[in-house]
Amino acid sequence: MTLFDTFLNGQVMVSALPALLRGLLNTLLLGLMSIAIGIPAGMLISLVRLYAPKPLRWLSIGYIDIFRAMPVLVTLILIYYALPFVGIRLSSWSSAVMAFSFVMSAYSAEVFRSGIESIPRGQFEAAHALGLSFILTLRKVILPQAVRLVIPPTTSNCVSMFKDTSLASAVALPELLKEANDAQALYANPSPLIAAALVYLAFLWPMVRLVGYVEKRSKADTRS
Repeated sequence: MTLFDTFLNGQVMVSALPALLRGLLNTLLLGLMSIAIGIPAGMLISLVRLYAPKPLRWLSIGYIDIFRAMPVLVTLILIYYALPFVGIRLSSWSSAVMAFSFVMSAYSAEVFRSGIESIPRGQFEAAHALGLSFILTLRKVILPQAVRLVIPPTTSNCVSMFKDTSLASAVALPELLKEANDAQALYANPSPLIAAALVYLAFLWPMVRLVGYVEKRSKADTRS
């Protein structure tokens, strides 16, 4: 067999395309759900780390350090396979969303912390002099500025999250890589894996370019 027959077999790719599209839909849903949960949770965790009483700060630091240090695959396997031993059984979907949300929130918390700490301390003092409460100062003064600063690293984290969804195949969730592996076994040909790689490239490359554009805009706004 030639290289094209083995790795770029058009007939096999076309036959596997419906399964790959189903997997792509699940990949998109899984990534979007994890991002939608992880980013707001990360912002709250960063606020706890910065402004809560010390015991809660220590807990938030431990949470962030653990889920940033632990491989995503290990987190996913622990949730899906270990929790049933303590009486908690979750579906592959619930386990994947929970694992990816934990990881996304930990990384987002560090991004938000960095953004908030970059805001000059004098703005707190100025808001206090104007009679604004601490909560109102955060909501009206600090967070709007911090959010603009954290957009570039947050978009980069989102791209990484979509790539990490391929690990959900470890818990039999039918995302894109799982469907490609099943199609490879069905057709006894690796072409579906190449097709899956092309699908990943098709929807992640624009996101990568978007990250670069956002970073340039952010630097330009900072200089101006």
